[in-house]
Amino acid sequence: MKHHSFRKAFSLLTAIIVVILMSTVAMFIMSLSGKLVKETTAQYQREQAELYAKSYTEYAILAVTANDRVSSNCLRDIDGTIGDPLNGGYRIRARIAYIGQNTQVASCAATRVLSNSVTTIKSPLSIIVDVYVEYKEPDHPNSAQAPWITYHKRTLQKI
Repeated sequence: MKHHSFRKAFSLLTAIIVVILMSTVAMFIMSLSGKLVKETTAQYQREQAELYAKSYTEYAILAVTANDRVSSNCLRDIDGTIGDPLNGGYRIRARIAYIGQNTQVASCAATRVLSNSVTTIKSPLSIIVDVYVEYKEPDHPNSAQAPWITYHKRTLQKI
C-alpha cells in the first residue's frame, strides 16, 4: 500500500513541475510576443516618418520653384499635421534656407540666406530643406506626456 501512495505522490509532483515549466514557457512567449508587436509598431512609425519627410521635401522644392520670390513673399516654412499628433498622427515642419545671389534670392534676402559669397552670377539658386517629422509613441501610458520622437531630413537642392 505504501508503494502505491508513493507513485501517486510522485505523479502529482511531476504534474506540478510540468505545469510550472509550461506556465514559465508561456509567460516567456507572451513577453516576447508583446515586445515584437511594440518593435513592429515603432518600426512602422519610423518608416512613415521617413516617407512623410521625403514627401514634404519634394513638396517644399516644388513650392519654391512655383513661388515668385521677386514679387511675392519669401517661402520659408511649410507646416502640416497628419491625423492627431497626440494619438498616432504626425506633426511636420519644413524649413527652407536659400543660397544664392541677391537677385535670385530676392524677397528672401533678409531671412535665412546662408551665404551669398560662395556663389557667382552663373551659380544657380540652391535651397536647403530641413524637414522635421514628430510623433509620439502610441503605447505610452499617458499619451499627452509622452516625449516627441523626431525624424530629421536635410536636403540640398539646386533650383
